[in-house]
Amino acid sequence: MEAKMEAKEEKPLRYGYTTGANATAATKAALLALIHQETVEEATIMLPIGQEVTFTIVKCEFTRDMAVAEVIKDGGDDPDATHGALIQSTVSWLDTPGFVLDGGIGVGRVTKPGLPVPIGEAAINPVPRKMITETVEAVLADHGANRGVKVIISVPDGEEIAKKTLNSRLGIVGGISILGTRGIVVPFSTSAWKASIVHAINVAYETGCRHLVLSTGGRSEKYGMEVYPELPEEAFIEMGDFVGFTLQMCKRKGIEKVTLVGMMGKFSKVAQGVMMVHSKSAPVDFGFLTRVAEESGASEELLAQLREATTASYVGDLMMQHPLFFEKLCEACCREGLREVKGGMTIETILITLKGSLLGRTTWSGENNESDRHRG
Repeated sequence: MEAKMEAKEEKPLRYGYTTGANATAATKAALLALIHQETVEEATIMLPIGQEVTFTIVKCEFTRDMAVAEVIKDGGDDPDATHGALIQSTVSWLDTPGFVLDGGIGVGRVTKPGLPVPIGEAAINPVPRKMITETVEAVLADHGANRGVKVIISVPDGEEIAKKTLNSRLGIVGGISILGTRGIVVPFSTSAWKASIVHAINVAYETGCRHLVLSTGGRSEKYGMEVYPELPEEAFIEMGDFVGFTLQMCKRKGIEKVTLVGMMGKFSKVAQGVMMVHSKSAPVDFGFLTRVAEESGASEELLAQLREATTASYVGDLMMQHPLFFEKLCEACCREGLREVKGGMTIETILITLKGSLLGRTTWSGENNESDRHRG
């Protein structure tokens, strides 16, 4: 029985596609239907990772001035709350040149600061916005259609689906968010991801790397590469949410120094000693962040704002004028990392914003040794 379970766990998992990718495909289909005045059954788009994917259009209707296309989101082998959701795009001509993108039924509206979308706008994140915009521009150019276009993204069951998410706490009301930075949904396979981490560490060590840069995602990895351009490609490893496991594997392999690069949400957890930082494993502790802010000299007025915060990135925005706050968080990450591996290595923490700006940077060596601390 155990062997069967292990075999099932190790079976390669199938990727899914983000709500942003689905919305883009539906938009392309609707725009093509509007231009050609004929039903479109599939649409091929380019994902941000450089991969072409063809989506099946489950419904397509059009008139002379408007077209509607629908796709069903496939979450792959790690379905989330939006798996199976109907994503709809309504495309219509404008009387004047230009492009308008908005959310319809089931797409939430942003009501609080701290998110990558301004208050009042539809919760369509920057990368999906870019995907949809560029796709519309490319289709218009290919067909010589120099006209203004309006796109409305809707998710008919979005308001109900949103009840299964944290959207209301984040200040997104009325539906779900249209998300995705890569276009694909990578299945959350613990064993598969850990195996890839071990493999990457082994390769790095065998190629002579003794300093590894561990990132939580693509944007943080890119920042790490900019900080350490002299390091070979093998030195950069995407650890994802497995901070503790990756540190332990580095220590076991004999890596002398690791640089952790990440953002407020995940690293605020590491600072507390939480070494598995997936959103389903541990929520952001805003009480902890408020205490650190208080220790950093934040005013009572600012502390009151922090207590009402809904995202860690918003906390970071509020604390931009208090560099000591970020230094303390970085120090805590280093300290907890050293505690996780019981010392014997150097840990550097680099904390950045969602847009890739430096918030804090600190290095600790040894095991919680105050004399070995270095500020970046």
